[in-house]
Amino acid sequence: MEATIVSGAWKGHLGRGLAPKELQYLLGTAQGKTAKEIARQFDVAACTVAKRLSCAMFKLGVNRQTAAVAEAMRRQIISPMCITLAALIAMHSMIGDDAMRRDRRVPERRTAQVRVLRQAERPSLIA
Repeated sequence: MEATIVSGAWKGHLGRGLAPKELQYLLGTAQGKTAKEIARQFDVAACTVAKRLSCAMFKLGVNRQTAAVAEAMRRQIISPMCITLAALIAMHSMIGDDAMRRDRRVPERRTAQVRVLRQAERPSLIA
């Protein structure tokens, strides 16, 4: 069984090339946190987080943190939990249970009522 780390809406897989701390800090980066915010969360110095992230970026062969997140996703080291949720919803819809399905109401057709007046009924303007 493979060990995983869950952080927020992200899931990281251990044993795929990154150290546990590098993976934790990369998951924090994937959530949009800064190095200072990640450092506060794990009670370490911000320079420690930056150093671990730079080591992770070196291992992934990239120069930017956003590229590191993208490369880790491409290598399936990290994945957003929403993919798991979307897969569960898709599997549930394939089962055929109609409890989750919500039909839209048919929109009401609006028709304009036009009143046709005879020439004698029309108001006339007399100057």
